[in-house]
Amino acid sequence: MAAKATNPIPSVWARRREPEQPVLSRDTIVREAIAMLDADGVEALSMRKLGARLNAGATSLYRHVATKDELIELAVDEVFGEIPVPDPGAADWRSNVAMTCESFRATTLRHRWLGSVIGQAGLVYLGPNLVTVSERMAALFSAAGFPEPSRAIDTVLSYVLGMSTTEAAFLTTVARSGETEAEFIARLMPSAAEAVAGHDFLADAFAEAAADAVANPAALRDQKFNYGLEVILDGLALRLPR
Repeated sequence: MAAKATNPIPSVWARRREPEQPVLSRDTIVREAIAMLDADGVEALSMRKLGARLNAGATSLYRHVATKDELIELAVDEVFGEIPVPDPGAADWRSNVAMTCESFRATTLRHRWLGSVIGQAGLVYLGPNLVTVSERMAALFSAAGFPEPSRAIDTVLSYVLGMSTTEAAFLTTVARSGETEAEFIARLMPSAAEAVAGHDFLADAFAEAAADAVANPAALRDQKFNYGLEVILDGLALRLPR
């Protein structure tokens, strides 16, 4: 009986092939996709570019995510995990809802692509984080006594999403200009002032807003958002059973 060989056969085909890259996971893919989306927006994201960043071929990615639409779906759900919703008993309902809305807005401004994809057709099946946010918001409005909490939620989120998406688009334009927000606004002021010249009321209001916008544009955006949110909550409060 021949002795068993102690050395491996000297052939590439007989040698065990070692992995050429770390094993990919769906979580890793989604995290890298979010980084790309944050940096360059939806248009710049592709499976090919994502694979290159991960040092992986498209085939490797497709084992975890079938299409770019699926990838966007996963990315949306992942960032929804950044939105905390307080328990109903943590404070009065208005404070709890306002806190949630402010978190939603902050998340949209961190991930400026979010508003442009959140309503797309592929997001029919809600992910776990989206479900959690929806359920916790429903608990807030139900505990407050709203007879139709889903309609109240739709109203609030429509406002928050509309405002924050517009704000995110503006901040994206500012970022692409290479200027600070104050510099960008100051550069537009002469043209805007000329447009309202001759209209006394508009000119006076513009002059006051322009000074605030250049001095502290972020604070002015906060004030506008909070004012509108208070109006929405005032209206919803009238719907509560007396």
